[in-house]
Amino acid sequence: MPKLEIGDSAPDFRLTAADGSAVSLADYRGKHLVIFFYPAAMTPGCTKEACDFRDSLSTLQGAGYEVVGISPDAPAKLAKFVEKESLTYPLLSDEDKATLTAYGAYGEKKLYGKTVTGVIRSTIVVDPEGKVELAKYNIKATGHVASLSKALNLAG
Repeated sequence: MPKLEIGDSAPDFRLTAADGSAVSLADYRGKHLVIFFYPAAMTPGCTKEACDFRDSLSTLQGAGYEVVGISPDAPAKLAKFVEKESLTYPLLSDEDKATLTAYGAYGEKKLYGKTVTGVIRSTIVVDPEGKVELAKYNIKATGHVASLSKALNLAG
């Protein structure tokens, strides 16, 4: 699946959250939404990234941005992750990887010099009309939120 570009329509999704509720892109219509795609809950890089979003959530929300995280983990694993790290935004389960694929966040990537197929750490910002406002792929977990805030012209 090709990567999304600024101005593209964000693919619709309806996924199960860590708390068992259904969450869809339509739930955020009229708001800016930061969607970050990560490989696996409770791994070092993903934990750092998730906690960074938790710690920056009030700044992001203050600027009008909501946040959701999406991974192929089962809802039960996501629930443990939310509890363990006191995460304060929805984590969504995409076990069949359909949403990851639609957003260009699943496919071939380099891992330790080898080409593998998996989740491509990515962030897509969707505007209130459902269009892609920002699309970043192959990003690093550490410093991710700071670089996102800079790209969105938010005070760090």
